[in-house]
Amino acid sequence: MGRRTILLIAAVVIAALGATMIFLYVQGVDSRAEAGQQPVQVLTAKKVITAGETVADAQASGKFALTSVPSNDIVPNALVDTTEISGDIALSTIYPGEQILAARFGAPGTQQELTIPDGSLAVSVQLTDPARVAGFVTPGSSVAIFLSSVASTQSGSTTTGTSPNFVRMLLPKVEVIGVGSTTVLSQTTTDSSGNQTTEQISKTILTLALNQHDAEKVIYASNNGTLAFGLLNDKSKVSPDLGVTSKNLFK
Repeated sequence: MGRRTILLIAAVVIAALGATMIFLYVQGVDSRAEAGQQPVQVLTAKKVITAGETVADAQASGKFALTSVPSNDIVPNALVDTTEISGDIALSTIYPGEQILAARFGAPGTQQELTIPDGSLAVSVQLTDPARVAGFVTPGSSVAIFLSSVASTQSGSTTTGTSPNFVRMLLPKVEVIGVGSTTVLSQTTTDSSGNQTTEQISKTILTLALNQHDAEKVIYASNNGTLAFGLLNDKSKVSPDLGVTSKNLFK
């Protein structure tokens, strides 16, 4: 066999090996690409989840959905259910299509930044436990605000004459965007006979989203009376009226 023939055979063998290696490489790339496109179920937002909204409320409103996403597109630590974030609130706005991450949720009051709706400003008031519906008011809640105008004189921590002149709705619907810390204060009340009673009262700071005019109302009312919230749901019916005084209490 001549040298030329041997070189020709060697060239053919090398070409065949090269073609085989290219074929195997392409097959591997295709397999990896196909594997990366395999759909995986992951929890996503179906509707906008607002900052401060509880997971329970978002779930009840159908804002979560299991969605098939290519495995290459799965965000690290994306959730497949709400078990890990049960009882938490959204720390920031989550938009439709976003994959749900535990890091985007936390306990009420732990949000680092306050999300204020466009056109609004944030105003905080301090309420007792009964006035904030025994703690059931949370970020994302809608509340009606009532004002009790109290004829009283105050000296230091002592309050006298605590009979309300009237109770009236101040604002029919306001969004709560934050719940702050709770402190315990001592309050001494003196009745008409001069007897004093001291009690420990828990007060919590709640932050509301208001337009300028309503903010002025709330600030004035909180400095000149006592505020109380009424917790609203989708079927609540409220409307401003003349309120209640001692003259129409039983009418």
